Parts: sequence; C-alpha cells; structure tokens
Amino acid sequence: MVKAIEWFNSKVAILDQTKLPFEITFVECTDYREIAECIRTMKIRGAPAIGIATAMGIALGAQNIRAENFERFVESLELIFIEMLSTRPTAVNIKWAVERIRSLLIKNRHESIDKIKELIIEEAKKIQEEDIEVNKAIGRWGAGFIKDGCKILTHCNAGSLATGGYGTATAPMFVAKEQGKSFDVFVDETRPLLQGARLTAWELSQKGIPVILITDSTAGTLIKMGEIDLVIVGTDRTASNGDVANKIGTYTLAVLCKEHEVPFYVAAPLSSIDFSISNGEEIPIEERDPEEVTHIFGKYQIAPDGIKVKNIAFDVTPNKFVTAIITEKGVFRPKHLKKLIDEKVNLEKYRLYPT
Repeated sequence: MVKAIEWFNSKVAILDQTKLPFEITFVECTDYREIAECIRTMKIRGAPAIGIATAMGIALGAQNIRAENFERFVESLELIFIEMLSTRPTAVNIKWAVERIRSLLIKNRHESIDKIKELIIEEAKKIQEEDIEVNKAIGRWGAGFIKDGCKILTHCNAGSLATGGYGTATAPMFVAKEQGKSFDVFVDETRPLLQGARLTAWELSQKGIPVILITDSTAGTLIKMGEIDLVIVGTDRTASNGDVANKIGTYTLAVLCKEHEVPFYVAAPLSSIDFSISNGEEIPIEERDPEEVTHIFGKYQIAPDGIKVKNIAFDVTPNKFVTAIITEKGVFRPKHLKKLIDEKVNLEKYRLYPT
C-alpha cells in the first residue's frame, strides 16, 4: 500500500503528490517549516495525511528547541503549532493533531525535555499507525454496502495517498476487492487540481480495480441514467450534526443522489469529525490561488489574462443529503454521530447494516 509520508532517521519523507502519476518523487524534510510548506502547496493532502504530517512536523521542530525548562519548551512549541494551524483551514485533522500533542505535553510535564521530545516522535508515529488501522476498520464496515457487480462513483482522492496508508473512501473498495467482489468505480477528474484523475484513478488501478474516469460534469448524467449504484466520498471535516465539508463538487453530487435515490456515503474517521461545532456553517472554507483555475499544472494558461477567479476548494453538504457515514466504529446516520463519543451508549442500537 502506498504511503504518503514516513518518518526515518530523524527526517520525514513526503511523497510529492503534485507530480503523480507521472513521477514518484519524495521530498526529504528536516525542518517543520518544510512540512508546513508541503501541506500548503499540496505536495501532501487529504485530511488524515496532513494530520500525520502536522504531528511529524511538530516532532521535527521539537528536536531543535533548546529550552532549560518545560515552560520555555512549550512556548517554543506554540510557535510551531501556530505555523502548522495556518497551513490549511478546512481540514480538522491539523487541529486534532496539535491538540493531541498538547495533551501529551500536559500528561508528561514532569519528564525531562529530552524524554518529552522522544515521546512526541513516538506519538507522531503512533498517529500514523492508528490511522492505518482505522482505515482498515472503515473498509470492513463499508465493504458490505458494495454488492457484486455494482457501479460506484467517487470524487477527489480519499485513498492511501490522503491518509496514513490505506484510505478512507477507497477502503471499502479495497476490502470488497479482497473479498472477491467484482465492481467498477467511476472517478470524477476533480477540477482544478485533478486529484481524481491523477491520484484516485492511479491508486485503484494499482490494486486491479476497474476504473472509468469521467469529467466532473458527467456525473449527473450517469446518476440520472441509473449507471451509478452508490457514491462514496471522503471528508476533510464533518460537523457534529453530520454536515460534511469535502472537495468542491461534493455537494452537487449529494443533491443529485438525493433526487435520484442513489445512496450517498461519507467515509469519516473519528479524527475528521469536529464534535466542537454544531453544523457545517461553522466550518472555515479554504479559497486557493486563482492560477490553479487559469492554468494547468501551473504551466499551461487556459484562460484570458486578468480574468477574475473564484477558486473555492471545498463545499459543505448538509446532513439531509448524506445517507450514512462510515466510521471505524460502524456505519451511522448523520443524526447519530454524537452517540460515538458517549461511552455509555450501546452503538449496536444505531449501526446500519447492508440489506
């Protein structure tokens, strides 16, 4: 399975996804600022993957801090936290990773600075290992909704490249493939950066899963024609009520699915669910460089000089358009998401199973 990021010898190797599928190149990072820049420029992308990158960036930065006491050490770390949090506003996993490191600091405040530095490295590695296991669990829960011979549609990239190494939206597909099921996956190209065409189509093909690449605007017609049996997408942040922020164009697909009674599933690890916000209107939406729209790969201009551009990177899909959310704890209706953090709740009462 492809890994987008790896810690080795006090360095972090990041697979440069801007060059895929034509070139497999790793960026070797020795400083947290380099990792922050990789996140900003989308050399690494996908909510779980940039959460892992954030933790590893903090771990790198921590090694270079010279502080005589815990308070000074934390003061220096806060500057690193701020830098990482500034990279991309929509994905909640960056904030989640920062808060996880903060929690580790509080629990180990009486340890030596050198010991705390080691613990931060271990925590960053643990976040990646846990993410892979979470994704496999999502795959096991979601695979049951994939029937033999069905046709799936996915948007953007929520595969191993976007995670610790297994994928969220693709995980049910990988597991279904391992179970011997036969199915086709329609992949939206995902303008303007073509993550579907460059990344998802490549990943699925590598696993021997049949892929049909389509333009984003083709999806509606296929859904109307009855050519799509279900849609599975990922998420960069999901509100506690089940509103979902994902790559721009997701909302359109969800509305079309609702109109034509096609199941619309969201694969969401708990780390990407922001239980601190009540609905999707509270999710900050990133806008990116106009050149991503006016140029292809930053090289070939396809629009007139001086044209105004609105390059919104994500949209929010209201929960009423989401059939169910696939998590590592099971598949749930959006309205039941809050049950996942209540340890007293018997989740079996709320889990959905294939019919």
